[in-house]
Amino acid sequence: MEGCTAPTLHKWRKVAYGGMQPGFDDNHTDETFLEDMIMNANVVKRDLVKVILDTVSISQYLCIVSLVVMVWTYTLRSTFSEQSLLLLDIALLGGGFTIVLLTAEMLSLDLVFNYILKTSFFITGLYILSPIYHTLTRSISSDSIWALTASLIVLHLFLHNYSGSTVKPPGALEFSSFTSNISLNASIVASLLIASRLPSRLHVFAIVLFSLQVFLFAPFVSYCIKKFSFRLHLCFSLGLMAGTLFLVHQQHQLLFVLLLCILMFVNLVCPYWLIRIQEYKFEINGPWDEAKLCFNIME
Repeated sequence: MEGCTAPTLHKWRKVAYGGMQPGFDDNHTDETFLEDMIMNANVVKRDLVKVILDTVSISQYLCIVSLVVMVWTYTLRSTFSEQSLLLLDIALLGGGFTIVLLTAEMLSLDLVFNYILKTSFFITGLYILSPIYHTLTRSISSDSIWALTASLIVLHLFLHNYSGSTVKPPGALEFSSFTSNISLNASIVASLLIASRLPSRLHVFAIVLFSLQVFLFAPFVSYCIKKFSFRLHLCFSLGLMAGTLFLVHQQHQLLFVLLLCILMFVNLVCPYWLIRIQEYKFEINGPWDEAKLCFNIME
């Protein structure tokens, strides 16, 4: 019939915006849609030895927390006096301060003054608040204190940032995560609960200072050692694990077996499981993925 023309066939185009294309459904795809599919592009092949070495940081901190609990126990039994705790605090503070200065990339007087000033404010504020901590949980039963302290320590270990430190060096651009802050707060509350059961205010000051030094600054000192020399970090961690196991064995053999099993599980069984499950990991990427920014949004 004259005046009739054949319908125009539109070619489908892959566009992000522009609405529906004539002659095609909104979810239409052609035969080239799966050509850009990539399988296992971001899957990291892990080495068993490398994973075992990385788990040393976890075992190291487990031993640190075990030593803290042992000091708490000896203090509650009146085995450690106020003078012994204060000497321990001074030794830890001096040793940690020396390690941080020796492993610092750029040592300056401003950095030393900054550390001294913040430490002085921290110790002074803690000493002023010690009478409050001493009577903080007077109306709570001891059984409730022990149960709550144990729960907080477990929460602290579960949420702790084992790859870094909650305390950052001056000028650091990274911020601590929400879970690591919860972990730190749990350890501080547990320390205050233990301190509130001690007989004197000086006892309270000494044990809280010791606990906060460990929970706040021990991960930072360990991070400085690891950043300075990984071999030194391994030697320090293995020595700490051996010393902790020896001290726990002297106190209670059942706790020694439990801690040894936990360390073996963390350092041997978990890395082996991680390597085995990598064989079953399957990841696909393609044009359906969300776009990713190629720059840092914080800049």
